[in-house]
Amino acid sequence: MNRYPRNMIGYGAQPPQAQWPGGAKVAVQFVLNYEEGGENCILHGDAASEAFLSDIAGAAPWPGMRHWNMESIYEYGARAGFWRLHRLFTGAQIPVTVYGVASALARSPEQVEAMKTAGWEIASHGLKWVDHRDMPEDEERAAIAEAIRLHAEVVGTRPRGWYTGRCSANTVRLVAEEGGFDWISDTYDDDLPYWLEVGDRDQLIIPYTLEANDMRFATAPGYTTGGQFFDYLKDAFDTLYAEGSDGHPAMMSVGLHCRLIGRPGKIAGLKRFIDYIAGFDGVWCPRRIDIAHHWAATHPHRRRIRPSQMEKADFVARFGGIFEHSPWIAERAWGLELGPAHDTPGGLHNALARMFRSASEAERLGVLTAHPDLAGKLAAAKRLTAELTAEQASAGLDALTDAERARFTELNTAYVARHGFPFIIAVRDNTKASILAAFEARLNNDRTTEFATACAQVERIARIKLEDML
Repeated sequence: MNRYPRNMIGYGAQPPQAQWPGGAKVAVQFVLNYEEGGENCILHGDAASEAFLSDIAGAAPWPGMRHWNMESIYEYGARAGFWRLHRLFTGAQIPVTVYGVASALARSPEQVEAMKTAGWEIASHGLKWVDHRDMPEDEERAAIAEAIRLHAEVVGTRPRGWYTGRCSANTVRLVAEEGGFDWISDTYDDDLPYWLEVGDRDQLIIPYTLEANDMRFATAPGYTTGGQFFDYLKDAFDTLYAEGSDGHPAMMSVGLHCRLIGRPGKIAGLKRFIDYIAGFDGVWCPRRIDIAHHWAATHPHRRRIRPSQMEKADFVARFGGIFEHSPWIAERAWGLELGPAHDTPGGLHNALARMFRSASEAERLGVLTAHPDLAGKLAAAKRLTAELTAEQASAGLDALTDAERARFTELNTAYVARHGFPFIIAVRDNTKASILAAFEARLNNDRTTEFATACAQVERIARIKLEDML
C-alpha cells in the first residue's frame, strides 16, 4: 500500500472539549528538564564533550577531551539552578513534571529526594542526554529498557511518562511498545493530548513545546532577557485563556532547564509569569501525569474504521458503492497515497472524488447513467436500494400526488432526451419544491454545463453517504 504515515489533520475543525477539572479554561503545565550529569562527557564514556543548550556561544564537541567550561555550566544547573527553581515552584505550590535523564538522576540523589518530597512527577528523559537519531533500533530499545531500570532503582518507582527530546524516527513507537507508559511527549503537533495506535496498544501522547521553552536562551533567534521570555509566555497564555473562555480549553506547556532558567536574570521572567497567571480564575497547573489520567478518564480511546489502513478488497467492498454502481473509483482511490487525513469523511471523499474527476468523460458518464430516475419507475416499483429509498423519502418523493408524479415523469423524459443521462441532485440538501424548481431550471442548460452540474451533484451525494458511513 502507498501510505503516508504523518497525521496532517489531528482533531480538525472540532477538537474535543478538554473538560479540565473545575471547568478550567486552560491547563498550564511546567516541565523541568533535569539533564545535568547525563550530558555528553568523556567521564560518562562518551566520545566528546557536550555542545547543546548552554550559554557558550558557538559551542562544539571536543573529541576525546573534557570541556571544563561546559561541564561547569551543567554543574551550575544542579548546584544552584535546581534549588532556585525548587524554591520558586514549591513556594507557588505548583507541582511540576521533571524530565529526568536516568544517569543524571543517579548522580543527584539529594535533588531526587527534593523532587519526591515536593510531590513532583519524575518522568524519564532517557538513559543519557544524547542524540538518538543514529541509534540502531535494537540499541535504542536496549537504551530505553536500561533507562527504565536505572530510573526505578534511583527513584524507587518506574517512570510513567517519557520524553527523549533528541529522538529517532523509531523512538515513540519503541517507547509505546514497551507498554508501561501512561504518556509520551516526543511530539510538538497539537494543543491537546491525543491517542496514537501502535500495534495493539493505544498510547496517549501529550505534546510538548520547543517555543514556550527556555532553550531559546541558548539558540538563535531566541530570548536574551527574562522579560522577553515573560512576554512570550504571557502572549501564549492570553491567547489560550481567551480561547478557553470561548469554549475551547487547551493546554500550554512550558519547558525549563536548570542551567538556563535557573540563572537569576532569566528566572525573573518565569517568576513574573507565575505571578501573572495566579491572578486568573480557571487556570489548572497540573503535572503531566495528572493530564494523562484526566484525559484517559474523560476521553478514553475508541478504535474506529481507518480507510487508509484497509486491504484493497475490504476497501472496495465498503466504499465501492459510494459512487453509484462504480466500484472502479474505490479501486483507483485505494492506490493513492492515503494516510490519516483520509480517514475522515472529507478526506476519503477527496480521494474518491479525485479518481472520479480524473476519469475519462465516458467513465464519468457511466457513473451518471448508473443513477436511477428521480421519483421514476424504479421508485414506484419499490426496486430502489434501501439507501436510495430513504434518501428520496427525506424530501417526500415517496409520497407524490398523481399530478406530481406525472410532472416528474414528464421532466425525467425530457431531461434524458436532451442531456443523455438522468437528472441528479442531492436530495438531502433539498425539499420537494426546490428539487422541482431545479429540475425545471436545469432542463434548459446546455449539455456541457449540465454535465458539470450533474458531476458536482454526484460528488455531493457521495459526501453525504460518507458522512453517514463514517
